[in-house]
Amino acid sequence: MDFNSIEEKMKKTISVFEENLSEVRAGRANPAILNKIMIDYYGVPTPINQVAGISVPEARLIVIQPWDLGILKEIEKEILKADIGINPNNDGKVIRLAFPELNEERRKEIVKDIKKMAEESKVAVRSIRRDGIDTFKTKQKESEITEDDLKVAEEKIQKLTDKYIAIIDEKLANKEQEVMSI
Repeated sequence: MDFNSIEEKMKKTISVFEENLSEVRAGRANPAILNKIMIDYYGVPTPINQVAGISVPEARLIVIQPWDLGILKEIEKEILKADIGINPNNDGKVIRLAFPELNEERRKEIVKDIKKMAEESKVAVRSIRRDGIDTFKTKQKESEITEDDLKVAEEKIQKLTDKYIAIIDEKLANKEQEVMSI
């Protein structure tokens, strides 16, 4: 019985959830919010971190220093288009992204978004569980495995599901605490 592929799919779900969490703007400057921004660099879509140095000199500030000053306007345009909720400040040499202090209402909104992401990840894990169990039920119907093997498989898959749901809950709680304590 192959539980490795089921577990791999669940691990991928967790890594996507972690990536989404890292992109949540929690009042602190986090360069991960720029990960999905692509710059048109001589006709080639290029990740921003490959055309500029990105640093966090202060807790609420990201500084983007392009290696080619000719693309400064392009970077600024793409940041605005990405709708990350922060206006870029261009001084002709670098772009500064200043993160405002979060108010209580905005924090609660962010936590709500994070909980929604967590729930989507849990749904994905449960879907993987359902697909795995369906696979084993099909094998049992085709007499490839016994009914006892099916029960064992269902229990193992449920244990994997419980494990990864608990990981999602833990990561959610940590991020929620981070957002509310800033």
